[in-house]
Amino acid sequence: MIFYFTNPQYLLLLLIIPLFLVVHFFSLKNRKKVALKFANFEAISRIKGISFFSKNIILLCLSILVVVSMILAISGLSVQVVKKSSSFTFVLAIDTSGSMKADDFYPDRETVAKQTAIDFVNEAPVGVRIGIVSFSGVAYIEQELSDDKIEIKNSINNIKTGVSGGTDLFEATITSTNILENEKHKAIVLLSDGQINIGKIEDIIEYAQRKDVIIHTIAIGTKEGGQTPYAISKLDEEALQSVSYNTGGEYFLAEDQEQLSQAFLDILNFSNEKVTIKLSNYLILISIALLFIEFFLSNTKYLNI
Repeated sequence: MIFYFTNPQYLLLLLIIPLFLVVHFFSLKNRKKVALKFANFEAISRIKGISFFSKNIILLCLSILVVVSMILAISGLSVQVVKKSSSFTFVLAIDTSGSMKADDFYPDRETVAKQTAIDFVNEAPVGVRIGIVSFSGVAYIEQELSDDKIEIKNSINNIKTGVSGGTDLFEATITSTNILENEKHKAIVLLSDGQINIGKIEDIIEYAQRKDVIIHTIAIGTKEGGQTPYAISKLDEEALQSVSYNTGGEYFLAEDQEQLSQAFLDILNFSNEKVTIKLSNYLILISIALLFIEFFLSNTKYLNI
């Protein structure tokens, strides 16, 4: 269960609560001074066992709860939960950056990643819709959502090595999520070596959580690394593990073809989905209820407590 805010800047309004408390008690202190000028309030309080502040503290607490509820409401407080799901629509996001030319997989990581994506399509149940995205420094939609396996596999085979430098997983996540926008159960399968050098992991995770997208990551590469045309490239497991773990997905380390096959079979059998529950309406209703309680107490015998 994850709580987050769509408009966190409004949380700064919580800073007015201490000021509210100061003003409230300062006002009570002045009112007490005025009351003492016209009556022996201390004697009355000793006889009846009351405090000048007693009749105000509950109303004060209710007022603060109303303010807090309204601030949380306009801040867009939401809770994200995971529940069982029957089926998913997938986008396969394939890394085509320069590091995917490393030779620790034969003939290179990119070729194996594309073959893994094709195997995933072959194993997917009939009717499952799949889209294809390739990414390096920018992301490209290679195939819109489709259940035509021949069409999907052709689009995978036609993927070219990225012409722009870097690995921008954030843009790949945005592009993949846009394809899945109108789908109920959404999952991205990311095939990469994790050599992310554009964008922040935190932004990727926050965006996926906000869009209710699960990201599974399949690590293509070895810890020892492989030779690229430029230098030795090693697998960055930490980045891929962080993305999958924080978005409700699974991480798979695939150092050979057998592990790759098992990875996409496990993903196809994965049955959890993320659902976001927006709490703003509930918080507004709570605020209204508290206001009614406060009004009732302010206009009844409670005033005499």
